[in-house]
Amino acid sequence: MKIKTKLNLGVGLLFLMILILALVSAFYIFSIKKDTENILKANYETLEYSRNMLLSLDEISVNGKMALATFEINLNHQLGNITEPGEDTATHNLQNSFVLLKTNSTNEVAKNEIRKEIFEIMKLNMNAIKNKSDIANKTAETGNLWIAITGTLCFLIAFNLLVNLPNNIANPIKELTESIQEIAAGNYSERVHFMNHNEFGDLANSFNTMAVKLQEYNNSNLYKLSFEKKRLETLINNMHDPIIGLDNKGVILFVNDEALKIIGMKSEDVVGQLSETLALTNDLMKSLMEKELENESQNSLPMKIFADGKESYFEKEIVNITIKPTGEEQTINIGDVIILRNITIFKELDFAKTNFIATVSHELKTPISSIKLSLQLLEKDQTGSINEEQKQLIDSIKEDSQRLLKITGELLELSQLETGNIQLNIDKSSPYEIVHYATEAVKVQAEQKQIELVVETEENIPDIKADNEKTAWVLINFLTNAITYSSENSKIMVKLNSENNKVVFQVIDTGKGIDNQYKAKVFDKYFQIPGSHKSGTGLGLAISKEFIEAQNGNIGVESELGLGSTFYFKLNAV
Repeated sequence: MKIKTKLNLGVGLLFLMILILALVSAFYIFSIKKDTENILKANYETLEYSRNMLLSLDEISVNGKMALATFEINLNHQLGNITEPGEDTATHNLQNSFVLLKTNSTNEVAKNEIRKEIFEIMKLNMNAIKNKSDIANKTAETGNLWIAITGTLCFLIAFNLLVNLPNNIANPIKELTESIQEIAAGNYSERVHFMNHNEFGDLANSFNTMAVKLQEYNNSNLYKLSFEKKRLETLINNMHDPIIGLDNKGVILFVNDEALKIIGMKSEDVVGQLSETLALTNDLMKSLMEKELENESQNSLPMKIFADGKESYFEKEIVNITIKPTGEEQTINIGDVIILRNITIFKELDFAKTNFIATVSHELKTPISSIKLSLQLLEKDQTGSINEEQKQLIDSIKEDSQRLLKITGELLELSQLETGNIQLNIDKSSPYEIVHYATEAVKVQAEQKQIELVVETEENIPDIKADNEKTAWVLINFLTNAITYSSENSKIMVKLNSENNKVVFQVIDTGKGIDNQYKAKVFDKYFQIPGSHKSGTGLGLAISKEFIEAQNGNIGVESELGLGSTFYFKLNAV
């Protein structure tokens, strides 16, 4: 039998018995009330009328007319309240005797007859009261019996429901809960066994079917894939760097909490959305989705983002994800992952380093200049004569001080670039003059190593929009490096030509060249190729790159190991 049917039958029967109990109680209470009201109305009032008539009869001798009037009133009431057998005859006899008394108020015979009839009426009503009282008692006893029987049945039904119903419902639920806990703990072999053909039996069958399917799912590769997917999502979400994953159509597949913090959006508003759509309303998403130039993809500038109440610096890296489908040879693009590496702490350290270098370099320039001035005074004859050994020491000190002055100059230039304090005087400049100025500046250095400087320029090259001094500084740095790393009696070529509305400056040497693994790093700060002369700071090419890019130009190197190098930069023509 179904549990619902059992509940309906049990509760319905209990409700029916309670209703019967209420009806029986109401019926017998009404019966007792009726009997009581009958006694009060039919008999008690007659006794009251009879008592009043006796009192009036006794007062006739004293107050005749008033007493007779009172007697007559009560007699009329009694005539209207005749209820018992024999009461009618006695009442009419009383009425006849009263007529005689009314004609002669001193008639003692009539008075005696009246008293006799009144006592007869009272006797009849007293007997009636006793009989009706016995009937009311019997009715009350019968009512108590039926109420007790009906109440006992209600109690038995309620007690049966109280004892059996909670166990019938709670025990299967308890067993089912324990089985669910086992399933949640990974024990998918757990089953529920209910023998009754009721709702719990149907629930057990459904539960067992679910457990079978979960066991099959747990043993399948799909579960393993889902588990690994959750593991990967948890790993990505716990990373401290913001990460955003996109498919090959630009739809955002996942985004971790760190990325949501800086984007300022909720996960449900980002995941599944097209990145281009979000970029229309979110400036940060727009900057993240911007495609970088190919030659800048590896060296993009840090992004400054205001997040968590402070400015932070992030380095964007876009990782293209490709796979090779099973059985195929061609790889296909399945999306991109955008990683924002938080470099704030390094940027802050870099700022501190830059300020320190700027301060130290600035303070060193004054004593170095003083040393150079002292050396010039020592070289003069007026100061005194010096021997050959002293002259060699002076030349060595002069060379070292010149190198120190160059290093401090480069450090100052770098610190000014990093802090944004460098001032560029962009104006129309002649590329011929820049090449001439640079070659003249290194002419003596080249002659010392017997290196030939060859200048090849095209005709009618347009002027460029650039800072003449800074551009010449870059070209001089290229030439100085070429002279340093070239052998004696070699040749260095300086080429000047125009290309696609740009003017190209090239310095070509025949030195040992640069290994491929180092070409991408030669413009990094403080980098020096292993095995090379380490007389400098490794800042010259980094400063050159900053100068050229600040003028919207491009800088680069082409080199083969053992075949020399070509350093170049391109600036826009006017």
